[in-house]
Amino acid sequence: MSHKLLILAQDENKYRTLIEEAQLEDLDFATQPADDVDIVLGEPSRINAALGSLPALRWVQSIWAGVEPLLDPAIRRDYVLTNARGVFGELMSEYVIGYLLAHERKIFQRREAQKNKLWDESDTGTLRGKTIGLLGVGSIGAEVALTAKFFGMNVRGYTWSSETSRHVDEYYHPSLESNSSLFDKQEQAPALHNTPALHRFAHGLDYLVNILPNTKDTRNIINAELLNALPPHALVINVGRGPAVDESALIEALNENKIAGAVLDVFEKEPLPKDHLFWTTTPNLLMTFHTAAPSLAEDISNLFFENYELFNKGQPLMYQVDFEKGY
Repeated sequence: MSHKLLILAQDENKYRTLIEEAQLEDLDFATQPADDVDIVLGEPSRINAALGSLPALRWVQSIWAGVEPLLDPAIRRDYVLTNARGVFGELMSEYVIGYLLAHERKIFQRREAQKNKLWDESDTGTLRGKTIGLLGVGSIGAEVALTAKFFGMNVRGYTWSSETSRHVDEYYHPSLESNSSLFDKQEQAPALHNTPALHRFAHGLDYLVNILPNTKDTRNIINAELLNALPPHALVINVGRGPAVDESALIEALNENKIAGAVLDVFEKEPLPKDHLFWTTTPNLLMTFHTAAPSLAEDISNLFFENYELFNKGQPLMYQVDFEKGY
């Protein structure tokens, strides 16, 4: 049986070249949405706009880890959705460790001293012996944990229940404790937010790094209560999803020096509105613009090749997304 592939990505030509070179069996290309397209590879935002023109669609391979544009219950879900996993860990580790080093070694401070012709001999810190807390220890978090251990750091992980990374020194989980407010009333499961375990996890951290997906359980997990549980020298980094951070609470924490600073790659609304307080009146904040771990065509294509072989054989695909859970 032959299949028809539509590529909906900014790097469409690059993806097409890589896939053509692979000479995948029984695969042809479409240049626009059509009745016979059964596979789509691309960016969820572009795919969302094309869903109504793809009646034969059977499989979507997202080139992003996040697939929020395809999760709206009001749009169709009659196809298998797979996302990109296992390809962002090293890239994300470079980003996180880069900013940790910049903070400890005062790289930005030294640059300012140079600009102002100031001879700044103040001592710098070191990552060795510092404690990093990872909100989420999936494939990306495990890679960050591995890199952190290379620098001699202590690593804590906060997860629902999994303890898959051997590079995490201590795991914390939402626990079935006596406070009934900790339970999700529908599922009778412990909530991620505001549990004693979460605050014990945050206590004494030098760095808090969020790598969690965007779900109803992770929204605003970095809130005023969690920020208050951190020591004042802590640095917060968000490379997971923007809604994980209560932005008003973070602005207050930074303005009141409750934490040392923050590095944000993702935001509640993207692009960040021009009138947002992050741009102008929030001190000790560094922003990048959803660039921490780019989807590299070579990496995503290799993932597509593996999944296409499974698809062509009628076997379950890797990294299927549960539409209800959102990941």
